[in-house]
Amino acid sequence: MEGLSERAYAARSGLSRGAVQKARKTGRLVLFADGSINATASDARRGATTDPDQQMRARGGLNAGDGTGSGPADSTSYLKARTALTVYQAQERQLSIQKKKGVLVDRARAETLVFRLARQERDVWVTWPTRVAALIAAQLSAEMEKASGAPVTIETTILQRVLETHVREQLDALAELRVSIG
Repeated sequence: MEGLSERAYAARSGLSRGAVQKARKTGRLVLFADGSINATASDARRGATTDPDQQMRARGGLNAGDGTGSGPADSTSYLKARTALTVYQAQERQLSIQKKKGVLVDRARAETLVFRLARQERDVWVTWPTRVAALIAAQLSAEMEKASGAPVTIETTILQRVLETHVREQLDALAELRVSIG
């Protein structure tokens, strides 16, 4: 027999015999022609194909006192990536909860609603002079007749044009305001 048996390799590598059998079935072990296990080559192949986190859990945590992970030297970058992923997922869950509670709103939806509200407000102001010009003209005529005692007529169309001019100037000034949802 050139290499090790499954039991001997399990004892050497710190794995259970079932784990060694599973590694053999999945092709993570290098075998000699007689079916025995090439320990050095198998360790290298298992190290390259096994998740470093999985190796660490199989060995019961960190290596004996050296503070490094169980995989090769870049396992710390793997652990950092896992930590970053976990933090990202936690932040994503927190945002989802805040959105469900109504603390957060969708930016595009908020901008659309603000734009729609501004347009509705503008439309109301644009049509306002047409709706009130006759009423204002009548009230002004009545007040001037009362004050002067002579009949006074104020042209509704002239008053409407004056009101429209001033309302449009005000709306133009408001249009220069920029809303930033940021």
